[in-house]
Amino acid sequence: MAPRNYWLMKSEPSAFSFEDLRTAKNQTTCWDGVRNYQARNTMRDSMRAGDGVLFYHSNADPPCIPGIAEVVREGYPDHTAFDPKDRHYDPKSRKESPVWYMVDIKFVQAFKGPVTLPMIRTAKGLEKMVLVRPGSRLSVQPVTPREWEIILRLGGIGRRN
Repeated sequence: MAPRNYWLMKSEPSAFSFEDLRTAKNQTTCWDGVRNYQARNTMRDSMRAGDGVLFYHSNADPPCIPGIAEVVREGYPDHTAFDPKDRHYDPKSRKESPVWYMVDIKFVQAFKGPVTLPMIRTAKGLEKMVLVRPGSRLSVQPVTPREWEIILRLGGIGRRN
């Protein structure tokens, strides 16, 4: 069995929030609409069922991680790319040769309090986290096991594998 990996996935709360995930049917959603090749490759090639997810609210005041989720379905073609009426439509993506992929994630637990970007920037051990690197804008990012544990402690839920 492969070791568990950890990820940070960004969403604007006005588009889809952690609360939306918590109240979704089966507390599960597909992570569709990603249109960055590096993020697509991560979802298609690297994310596995059981991997941990830090759910990050970008474009929030302040940006923060309100809780954790888990990958429950590995990469598969993003159906929104095939629908001309969808805002994520891509005419280059076809069902027989998809360009874009997505994963499904499931709500796991809310933090006792959100872990804000200012908290992350000043926390010992998170100095090299992809999120705080200059110019890092990827919507799907790797998180090290150590960073995962630090974020969970900051969120008040301690160790969780």
